[in-house]
Amino acid sequence: MRPVVSSPRPYRLIYLLSVAQRRVQRAVAASSVDAVPPAQAGLLFVLGRQDGALMGEAGAALDLGPAGISGLVDRMAAAGLVERRSDPSDARASRIFLTAKGRKALVRAKDVAHETNARLMDGFSVEEIDIVARWLTSIQRKFSKGDGE
Repeated sequence: MRPVVSSPRPYRLIYLLSVAQRRVQRAVAASSVDAVPPAQAGLLFVLGRQDGALMGEAGAALDLGPAGISGLVDRMAAAGLVERRSDPSDARASRIFLTAKGRKALVRAKDVAHETNARLMDGFSVEEIDIVARWLTSIQRKFSKGDGE
């Protein structure tokens, strides 16, 4: 285990990260009245890169377990954004495909993501954003998916 870094300033990073996440989620939801919720946008992005992804692949890409990805796909299928089909080589496995409505929602989700990212980066240099991105990415390595379960 690595030593704990001490700082002369109490940063309250857990609190700041939690509040920031909630505010960004609310802003994205508010700015995308005609778009899908943020969780659904994530699956649209995955399928935009790999339409026909296996349920497990999509879940792993979104850091969701089997129940989480199944519920997300069920909600999106009910909304007409995706469809679930049996895998032709393994009937036990399911693949997820975008519908025409899902492809339109993906275009809107990309616009919302671009606008939100621009807002998040406003006032910061590329070098500062690189550090923030590196720090946020490091959290995924430092806290495995199974931590706290």
